[in-house]
Amino acid sequence: MGGTKSVNLSKVRALAPTHVIVNVDENRKETADALAQFVPNVLVTHPLGPLDNLALYRQIGKAFGKDREAEKLCDRFDVAFRDVQSKTFERKKVLYLIWKDPWMTVSRDTYVSRMLALFGLQTLPERSDARYPALKDLGLPGTGLILLSTEPYRFRDADARGIESKTGVPTHLIDGAMTSWYGPRAIAGLGYLSDFAAAL
Repeated sequence: MGGTKSVNLSKVRALAPTHVIVNVDENRKETADALAQFVPNVLVTHPLGPLDNLALYRQIGKAFGKDREAEKLCDRFDVAFRDVQSKTFERKKVLYLIWKDPWMTVSRDTYVSRMLALFGLQTLPERSDARYPALKDLGLPGTGLILLSTEPYRFRDADARGIESKTGVPTHLIDGAMTSWYGPRAIAGLGYLSDFAAAL
C-alpha cells in the first residue's frame, strides 16, 4: 500500500475498502481527502495524550459496530491508568530520540511526551515550534537521561553505548511501541513504562 506518507491510492482503490483509518501525524491531508473520494468511511484519528485512547476506542468501536468491545477496552485502560496514578515516580528530564542523521526528538505537544510524563519523564526541549524537532547536537542543558526509541529509527545497544560514552549522560533503549502506539497497545504500554521508570 506504500508508506504512511506515500500511500498508493490505486492499490487502495483496488481493494474497495469500506473503511480506512488515517492519522493526522502519520498521513497527509491530501491523502485523506483523496481517499474520501472513493472510501465510504474515512476515520481520522489524532490522539495527543494517553486519555485520548478512550475516545479512540469508542470512535472505532462505533464505526465497526463493536461498541461493547470498545467499552471493555476502556475498562481495561481505566484499570491500568488508575494503577499508574497510584504510584509515585522520580521526575527526570529526558531527551527521547526517535531518529539520527539528523537527531530528532519529540516536543511536549505529542502523545509520546505526554505518555512519558505520566511516569515523571519530562521530555526536552521544554519548548519547540516543531512537534518533532531536529537537533544539531545532543547537548541540551539539563538532560539527565537519554532514551533511544526502537522506532521509527531502530536504535540498538551499540548506539546507546556510543551516545553515553560521547555525552556522559546515562542512555537507555526504550520500546517505541510501548510509548507511541495508541489504541489497545497503550494498555500494555502503561504497564511497561511503569516498570521501566521504576527500574531507572
